[in-house]
Amino acid sequence: MQVAGKTILLTGGTDGIGRELAGQLKAKGATVIVTGRTPERIEAAKSAGYEVIAANLSSKAGVDAIISAVLGRDIDILINNAGLGSDHDFREAMPDLADNDRCIAANLNAPIHLITGLMPVLRARPEAMIVNVTSGLAIAPRSGGPIYCATKAGLRSYTMALRHQLRDTAIHVLEVLPPVVETKLTAGRGGKSKMPAPECAAQIVDAIETNSKEANVGMTKLLRIVESISPALARKIMINY
Repeated sequence: MQVAGKTILLTGGTDGIGRELAGQLKAKGATVIVTGRTPERIEAAKSAGYEVIAANLSSKAGVDAIISAVLGRDIDILINNAGLGSDHDFREAMPDLADNDRCIAANLNAPIHLITGLMPVLRARPEAMIVNVTSGLAIAPRSGGPIYCATKAGLRSYTMALRHQLRDTAIHVLEVLPPVVETKLTAGRGGKSKMPAPECAAQIVDAIETNSKEANVGMTKLLRIVESISPALARKIMINY
């Protein structure tokens, strides 16, 4: 898909991978509408020339605010990029279930609700795309973050089924599986090789432009190769990460 001239709704576009994606897509001639939840980052995005929708995707009100804000707009590409982490490790402490619920809402429920709410708009476009950012952790979970991994695995399953449902329409469905990327979300995880966010974003943009079905970004590509040879080894590598 040629992104020049397209209108893109990008969740979580004020920081991390999303901010890099927004910049690279804008540089290619797209109109990029981003969402964010932190006031300082929202103001920074506005100063950079983006239209910004303030919304917390861990709540239904946040999802509804996004849908209402783009009502009547021609959205060509929806990128579900926003995500939250959540601790759930009984070796460390009792989990905070409210925090877990926010993670599930933001990472799994919100993309499903946004896709459903914007489906009539996407169907009306001559060419459209849904991009769901999951994770290599959807393939092989990390023992310290089972809730986050479960949401990404759930979104991966949903994406695969959605692609099959929409196979005879003008809506292309792309799943992006990044590795561990250098962002605020992964700031507390030291000692591991992290992919720079600009490089990750560049591979995602390439996948959009080439109409890929899956983008196995960075080390996730290696993980998929290992998985094809030995699924048990792939799980062992990531479960201890």
